[in-house]
Amino acid sequence: MSAALNPGETLAPWQWPEEEWRRLTAQVRAGRPLRPAEWPNGARCAVALSFDSDHETNELRDGGRSISRLSWGEYGARVGVPRIAAVLARHDVRASFFVPAVAALLHEDEQRGLVAAGHEIALHGWIHELNAALPYEAERDLLFRAVDTLERITCIRPVGMRTPSWDFSPHTLRIAVELGLRYDSSLMADEDCYELLLDGALTGIVEIPVEWIRDDAAYLLMNRFGGQRPYTPPADVFDIFRREFDGAYADGGVFQLTMHPHVIGARSRIWILDELIRHAAAHDVWFATHAELAAHVGAAAMVENLEQA
Repeated sequence: MSAALNPGETLAPWQWPEEEWRRLTAQVRAGRPLRPAEWPNGARCAVALSFDSDHETNELRDGGRSISRLSWGEYGARVGVPRIAAVLARHDVRASFFVPAVAALLHEDEQRGLVAAGHEIALHGWIHELNAALPYEAERDLLFRAVDTLERITCIRPVGMRTPSWDFSPHTLRIAVELGLRYDSSLMADEDCYELLLDGALTGIVEIPVEWIRDDAAYLLMNRFGGQRPYTPPADVFDIFRREFDGAYADGGVFQLTMHPHVIGARSRIWILDELIRHAAAHDVWFATHAELAAHVGAAAMVENLEQA
């Protein structure tokens, strides 16, 4: 027996009728797994490295005006990205950079240089906004403007997105479908890729799942005025990431990693990226951008569908 809801009354979650919690959990759901039968070039594992180039938008999105925090974002562009790009070039590895449109506008040459080096520039909101705080119309407007902005700067239209702070509203997937995106990388329902369902219906959008365990900021970020402090030594962060890779390799699946230029780009931390690539490259792996990964698992799923038809 469900509790009656009087006008103006809000029920506590433990009072919700079954249809309410079923509706909430069904909005965006993981569909079929998309692990292909084989990876390119006979590789056993796919490695997808990514960097969230938030830069100054970490401060701007909250209406912040701190010169100090803005300079921290500038460090990500001025020091972090060049260091990351140098490591990737040394190992001949391509990666995906998720960039808020405002950060791209502040650092247009950065985006063009990364694209020229073979990397992917993908959506990361307009100003690193929190989607769950926005009405549908505002979220849609910002994402459409962000797509157009990145396309103008790089001459390549983004095919995928990562929501800022992995904040996914009830409207986000619907907007991604409207944009014609091929993949998202914001959710955590699996370790391997899967197809996203919207209210139970197939969307054709590939999810490349993230995890806080595989995010440098979870261990190394600093908040001067809050309680967040770096609590894990870089050697331990490397050990966690390496073990995550080793597990993905043993499973024959996907190793996806999220990093931030203003976090991983420091002198005492950039070696984590260098050593991790070195470790992975000693195995038979396929290094791919998120767009390449989504295209491969999507194409494999289409072939499987045809064979089963």
